[in-house]
Amino acid sequence: MTNPLNNVFKGVGNNLTGAVLDIQPVTPHDTNYFESVAIGLYITVGGAVAFTTANDQERTVTVPDNFYLVCSCKRVKATGTAATGIHVLVS
Repeated sequence: MTNPLNNVFKGVGNNLTGAVLDIQPVTPHDTNYFESVAIGLYITVGGAVAFTTANDQERTVTVPDNFYLVCSCKRVKATGTAATGIHVLVS
């Protein structure tokens, strides 16, 4: 058993390939960016997801229900997104 006072993630820092420390719900928006770049998305109800990558590329993919989209991104756009129940994966 791990000591609950020992943070195994201490020193990892924010990066685009680290462990997922939290998930937060997202309301798609065409101009607002996340507070920080997410390392991916979790989509509860599938459909098209339009998003902006960390490298400012605009992408749209169609995903099934309960899908983890592993791609760093900084925005989920309202225009072109039909999927719902979207959460960002925070590192």
